[in-house]
Amino acid sequence: MRVLVTGATGYVGGRLAPRLTAAGHEVRCLTRSAARLRDVPWAADVEIVEGDVTDPASLTAALRGVEVAYYLVHALGRRDFERLDREGATNLASAADAAAGKRLVYLGGPDPADPNASAHLRSRHEVAEILLRAKTPAVVLRAPVIIGSGSASFEMLRYLTERLPVMVCPRWVRNRIQPIAIRDVLHYLIALAEEPDATNRAFDIGGPDVLTYEQMMRRYAAVAGLRRRVIVPVRPLTPALSAHWVGLVTPVPNAIARPLVASLVHEAVARDHDIAGLVPDPPKGLTGFDDAVRLALARIRDADVETRWTGSSWPGMPGAPGLPSAEPLPTDPSWSGGTVYTDERERAVDASPDRLWRVIEAIGGDTGWYSFPLAWTVRGWLDRAVGGVGLRRGRRDPHRVYLGEALDFWRVEEVVPGELLRLRAEMRLPGRAWLELRVDTGNARDDRSVYRQRAVFLPRGLAGHAYWAAVWPFHAIVFGGMARNIARTAEGVTRPPGHRRANAA
Repeated sequence: MRVLVTGATGYVGGRLAPRLTAAGHEVRCLTRSAARLRDVPWAADVEIVEGDVTDPASLTAALRGVEVAYYLVHALGRRDFERLDREGATNLASAADAAAGKRLVYLGGPDPADPNASAHLRSRHEVAEILLRAKTPAVVLRAPVIIGSGSASFEMLRYLTERLPVMVCPRWVRNRIQPIAIRDVLHYLIALAEEPDATNRAFDIGGPDVLTYEQMMRRYAAVAGLRRRVIVPVRPLTPALSAHWVGLVTPVPNAIARPLVASLVHEAVARDHDIAGLVPDPPKGLTGFDDAVRLALARIRDADVETRWTGSSWPGMPGAPGLPSAEPLPTDPSWSGGTVYTDERERAVDASPDRLWRVIEAIGGDTGWYSFPLAWTVRGWLDRAVGGVGLRRGRRDPHRVYLGEALDFWRVEEVVPGELLRLRAEMRLPGRAWLELRVDTGNARDDRSVYRQRAVFLPRGLAGHAYWAAVWPFHAIVFGGMARNIARTAEGVTRPPGHRRANAA
């Protein structure tokens, strides 16, 4: 069966696509940039097409010959996410009707019974209603908190519990939730590709345990081998204040934490288990909360996190209003129509090109940034304080980087193994910035290589010029130290400054 997966660069879509191919389906992935899927292990097993759910023409082409279409797109983090989600769902429904497909499948959130529900839940519900009104039959899965390595909800739970042995929490920590393991979500999604029944309705899905968020934190602590957590619910912490609190303690930035926290204010418990009439439970039953946590922690410990919430680009950052956050580094500096600031450095390295590349590729995350750790830490704090992503996103794999993945407050814009790593800044800036780390293979020998480093900044307005002037005095310490210490680390002289013990973060 030929299926279309939208949102294949996201947390769920990136896990669903390879499992659908393993189940024998022909999978087509729709993405705004085909390059984003270039380095995933299953890229050769799927058909990758470029397009956008907000572009009806691209959807028409993507749905040609498709029998089942998965809608896994969500513009979380954008101020106008409700409009974008509405537009995308409407376009998909219209294109699917014109293509005469067999089924639409949508993974949404709990049904907001409360008329004062969060915008996040209202948007999910609206998308579900749009798809259910299409002529093409649609199956909507309404999932609460998803427990799995790398999910934003799990990262919130994990960091809050691990970092705060004593917590003053908002009252919503005593609301009931029915969390579900990512493996069970995928079980339902995969089975729906083959379901012959032309069902058109929404189904609640959830795991076997109904818990409060407080109980989830306590049980996480028990599974992770932590001391019993002291949790004190208080009245004054509103959802907005709670989101800031989550943003300070966890890697999840305010723009994403805010809608997630606002959704936790409402109970999320399945009202029935009708889904079992369409898709039977897994042979060994649904995964309990404790087992789901154990599986997620084992993945993290083994550095085998298949997808993460950070894999999806954060819309709207950085750059000037109206400019896409994924705009690549211009090849011609004159493109900017004005000033382009650069900091370029070069060092001869008494190490092989392969050894130098391994050092470059390990940058960020637990390894650090090879220079002035305090400066990087403070820059991360400042970024979090103004709503940015900060340094806490880390990296998915400690040894290898992939095109399009997050690397602390950078995004991997290009990687040429053995030669080039280009990072695009996603911290809050009055302009756009890139950092290139390169092995000069043209001048390399078996025992000697040349390291080249370039920082590029395209300022936006007077604030951009003032920003560069303010940070310029520190470049010799930060960028000069980075070049020097990358070379020394490759030569085996020292460990990178700021090296931290790996801690599964």
